[in-house]
Amino acid sequence: MFDFVRNNTKIMMGLLFLLIIPSFVMFGIDGYSRFKDQGATVAQVDGIKITQGEWDNAHKREIERIRVSIPNIDVKLLDSPEARYATLERLVREQVLVAATKKLHLTTSDARLARELQQNQTIASLRSADGKLDMDRYRQLVASQGMTPEMFEAQVRSDLSTRQVTQGLQNSALASPAQTNSALNAYFQRREIQIQSFSPSEFLSKVQVTDEDIKAFYQSNGKRFKSAESADVEYLVLDLDSVRQTVTVNEADLKTYYEQNAQKTATQEERRASHILINAAKDAPAAEKEKAKAKAQALLADLRKKPASFAELAKQNSQDAGSASKGGDLDFFPRGAMVKPFEDAAFALKKSEISEVIESDFGYHIILLTDIKAPKIKSYEEMRPQLEADLQKQQAQRKYAELAETFTNSVYEQSDSLKPVAERLKLTLQKAAQISRNPAPGSKGPLGNAKFVQALFSEDATVKHRNTEAIEIAPNTLVSGRVVTYTPAKIRPLDEVKNQVRQQLEQERAAALAREQGQARLTAWRSNAEGARLGNALTVSRDQSQNLSPELVDTALRVSASTLPAWTGVDLGDKGYAVVRVNKVLSRELDNKDKELQAQQQFTQLWASAEIQAYLAQLKQQLKAEILVPKPDKASGKSQDPAENS
Repeated sequence: MFDFVRNNTKIMMGLLFLLIIPSFVMFGIDGYSRFKDQGATVAQVDGIKITQGEWDNAHKREIERIRVSIPNIDVKLLDSPEARYATLERLVREQVLVAATKKLHLTTSDARLARELQQNQTIASLRSADGKLDMDRYRQLVASQGMTPEMFEAQVRSDLSTRQVTQGLQNSALASPAQTNSALNAYFQRREIQIQSFSPSEFLSKVQVTDEDIKAFYQSNGKRFKSAESADVEYLVLDLDSVRQTVTVNEADLKTYYEQNAQKTATQEERRASHILINAAKDAPAAEKEKAKAKAQALLADLRKKPASFAELAKQNSQDAGSASKGGDLDFFPRGAMVKPFEDAAFALKKSEISEVIESDFGYHIILLTDIKAPKIKSYEEMRPQLEADLQKQQAQRKYAELAETFTNSVYEQSDSLKPVAERLKLTLQKAAQISRNPAPGSKGPLGNAKFVQALFSEDATVKHRNTEAIEIAPNTLVSGRVVTYTPAKIRPLDEVKNQVRQQLEQERAAALAREQGQARLTAWRSNAEGARLGNALTVSRDQSQNLSPELVDTALRVSASTLPAWTGVDLGDKGYAVVRVNKVLSRELDNKDKELQAQQQFTQLWASAEIQAYLAQLKQQLKAEILVPKPDKASGKSQDPAENS
C-alpha cells in the first residue's frame, strides 16, 4: 500500500481533495453496551490488549486537555460516542507506533532526551537567572499531570522514539510545483455561470391530489410519519452540593482548624521607606558608574551627620522623579514589590535606620526605613464564616467519596428500583415525562447529558427496566436513572397525519413538475440558446460558492469545458431543478510568489500526511491491529463488522 502511494501520484491528488475538505463521520452507539466491563478488551495490537478501563481513562484525559485549552467548549460534544470512538482510534494508532518502535529497535539517547527537555518552553520558564532548574516547581508541574519526574521523562523518551517511525517519511515528502499547481488549479478553478431555477412553489397550484392518492402515498412512505420514541423516567443525582448541605461542622473542629491555619491567613509584613536615587544604568561605562556611586556616598556621609535632613536632601538630589518631590517617600510595600537588592536592604533595616549605599539595576540608593506594618492575624470571629465554609467543603468531599461508592454499587446491585438507594442516601427521586433519545439543544442537567440519555435508551433500560449504571455527568456529580414507561417509535394513524401526508405528496409532485419543466428547457436551450432566460453571470469555485447549493456548484465545475458555453442540469430534490450554463473558465488567482510558496508547502504537508496514513495502515495490517467495538454504518445506523475497523 505504501508503494502504491509513491507510484500513483495522480490518484493521490484526488485523495488529497478529501484531506483539503475533511468530513466528519458520525458513528452510532449500538454495540457499546457490550463493553461496559472495565476489563473487557476493546482493541488489540500485536497481541497487546487495550481494555475498556484504559479507553475510559484516556478519554477522560483527552476531555480535560481540551477543557483546559478551550474553557468555553460544550463538554457534551467531548463525551459523544463519536469523540469516544476517535479516542479509541488514537489509542490504537499510538500502540501501533509503540510496537513498530520496538520491532525497528528505535531508541532515544540520554543526550537527545536532554536536548528535548532543554528546548521545552514550559520547563525553561522554571529556570532561575543562573540557569538552574527549580526542582520543586518541576515536580509540581509534572505532578499536575499525575506523574513523577521519572515518569514524565520516560514518556518524553518514548514519544521521541515513536516519532522516529514516521519522521523520515515526513521529512522526505516532496510535492513538485507542477504537482501542486495541477491539484490546486483543479480545486480552486473558477467558472462563470448563469442559472435558471425551477422552484416547486411555482407548480403547487397545478398539483391535484385525491384521498386515494394520499392513502397510497401514506402506505408507501409510512416510515416518514413515525412518532419519535419516548420514555417516562425517574432518576437520582448525587452531587457535592447536596452532600454539603447535610454536613454540620461543630465548634470544636472549627477552633482546631483555626489554630492550624491562623498563620496562613495573616497579612504580609509591609515596610515604608524613603530613598535617594542617583541614576546609573546597568550597562553604563565604569567611569560614569563610579561618579554616581561617589555622589551617593558623599550624600550618605552628610546624612550620617544630620539624619533629619533626609527629606530635604532627597528633594534636592534624588533622581527618582516619582518620589523626589515627596522627600523620597515610597509608601508601604510588601516583599516582591521592589528589585531584590533594594528589598533585601529595606527588610534588613530597623525603623529610622539609614542603609549603606545600595546598588541596583537603576543606580545607587540610600534608604531610610520610616515605618513597619507587622503581619496581622485575623481573629477567630473574623475568620469563622470562611473557616466553616472551608471545613464543610472538605468534610463534604470526604463524605461524597464514600457515598459515591455506595451509590455506584447500590444502583447496580438493586437494579430493579431506585427507591432503596434514594431512601438509604436521603436523595430526592426526580421524574421526567416523554424524554427523547436526543437531548434538546440547550438542555442542562442530567437530561441534557448525551451519555446519560443514551444509557436510558439502552436495551437494559427500555426492555429490561434496569437502572442505568452510575454515570459521572460533571465533576463530583453522579446520576443513575431507570425507565418507568417506554413508548417505541411507531407509525402514526393516517387520520392523525393526513394534512402532513398531503403536504409532502403535493411537494413531491410539484418538485417532479419543476424537474420535468427544467429538463425540457435544458433540452430546448441546448439546441437553441436564443430564447434562454438566465440569471446574471456569477463566478463560482469550490471555495467561493456564492451561497449556491454544493450540488449545483459541484455539477457546474464538473461539466466538460472542452466546448463553451456548456449546458447542464441539476436535480435539487425538494428544492426543484436548475439549468446551468457555463460561459467560461477562469484560472486560479495567483496573488504573489510568497503565497505560491506557502501553498506548495501546505500541499507538501498534505502529501506527507497521506503517505504517513498509508504507511500506518500497512503497519496496522502487519501488527494485526483490530478494534473490537462495532462501528455503526452511517446510513443504516446498524453496526458494521468490527473487523472493518482494524
